[in-house]
Amino acid sequence: MSDQPAVTVAVDTDLDSTYDETDAWSYATSLSSSVERYKWENGRRYHSYREGAYNFPNDEKEQDRLDMNHHLCLLLLDDELHFTKLPRDRAIRILDIGTGTGIWAMDMGDKFPNAQVVGNELSPIQPRWVPPNVQFEIDDVESPWPPRDPFDFIHIRYMLGSIQDWPKLLRQSYENLAPGGWIELQDFNTLAYSEDGSATEDNKILEFCRVFNAACDKMGRHGSPGQHLKGWVEDVGFTNVRHEVRKVPVGTWARDRKLKQIGALYRLNLEELLEAALLGLLVRVENWKPEEVNVFIAQIRTALNDRSAHVMQEFHIVWAQKPGK
Repeated sequence: MSDQPAVTVAVDTDLDSTYDETDAWSYATSLSSSVERYKWENGRRYHSYREGAYNFPNDEKEQDRLDMNHHLCLLLLDDELHFTKLPRDRAIRILDIGTGTGIWAMDMGDKFPNAQVVGNELSPIQPRWVPPNVQFEIDDVESPWPPRDPFDFIHIRYMLGSIQDWPKLLRQSYENLAPGGWIELQDFNTLAYSEDGSATEDNKILEFCRVFNAACDKMGRHGSPGQHLKGWVEDVGFTNVRHEVRKVPVGTWARDRKLKQIGALYRLNLEELLEAALLGLLVRVENWKPEEVNVFIAQIRTALNDRSAHVMQEFHIVWAQKPGK
């Protein structure tokens, strides 16, 4: 019996088909000069506050990619910001951990005008004009959380390669939720594969995933958290745990139109991610030379345009409740 998983994403065999790819948080810390002081490496800007806690850039190029990733997540969640059912008949407190540009938090502020939405981030890259019920706080979420009013909903999305101690983070989240409150996590299993064996182990996208995860492991930060989220929240004591997995094609090879759209947008996102994910990481952690990283990136970009290799990853959505209500 073959160990190969059953093929569930149909391949578009029309290689000449056209698709428009362009469719395709201490707490109360003011934004002081120490927070706004940045570090430049190899032409990219990085945060200096709690340096080393986050290894991706924070420049405008990366901010654009994060906003693109937000739209990708909306596609993967069927145009929903979350799967957790939240009450609309009362004011609730929402925490967005790793808010990035703040786009999800602002969307939630618009969706729930009676809610108080707090976005947490290491870098002050959020816009100054935001919905009146949205605020941003700059700090490291892996530091001890101070006493504060509990939240009704905590959202954690796209934190791969960023968190050193996931169980600790989830314990702090649990402790800061009101009884009956919910947590929702959304993240990738970054270990790419092909269901039909069309991508072999020498495929540069698969190699990219292995190299990225090895460097993250060496740094002590999990590069592929998606497949572990359910077990982690269960271990902390959350109940009513729900789990969904969405297939994410890399490129436009899928037959299904929505998957083709997702694949096109994800490929564009990956093309922008490569330098952000690899340049600082491989130079700092693996002692690569910048020019070696750039050659590797060029090879991966070539592979991203190969429709004969049906590469995909998985996006995991886990939502769960704190007992007591």
